[in-house]
Amino acid sequence: MPPVSHATSESRGEDRWLLRFEVHLPCAYEGLWPALTTAEGLRGWLAAADVLERRLGGAVTLRWLNSGASDSGHITAWDVERVVEYTLAEHGRIRFHLEPVGTDSTVIRFLNEREGSHDDRLDSLAGWHHHFELLETSLGGHPADWSQWTDARWAQLRSSYASFART
Repeated sequence: MPPVSHATSESRGEDRWLLRFEVHLPCAYEGLWPALTTAEGLRGWLAAADVLERRLGGAVTLRWLNSGASDSGHITAWDVERVVEYTLAEHGRIRFHLEPVGTDSTVIRFLNEREGSHDDRLDSLAGWHHHFELLETSLGGHPADWSQWTDARWAQLRSSYASFART
């Protein structure tokens, strides 16, 4: 099974979506937790954490290094080495739930509940898919080099999700 497979999404009313990924990684959850909850870890695959108060209710501001866009909010769930949830103004609720599989692999059950058009949904599906690929690479010792980032892989994934959505 590939680490990142196509996500599912469902409508939650007009212009509101719930996106779900199940990501299988060959990494113990203790090694994965810092990638999701520390400034250094997040920078390797997702965004710069300009503010990150690592506790329930703590403030968070993420700045995407591929675009410069910034989004702020709060940590709305924090169960050490198991669940972290960021609720951001633009990106909505972003939840990572870790489940160990044996001693050396982990499943991330991810959801993103957000507002936006059908096109925004496709953009987000492609974006998260690409970021999870970057997470796998980062965990393998090769964090993202944001100075070399292009949108080629994102565009390929976006096209795939658009085709998938038509079926």
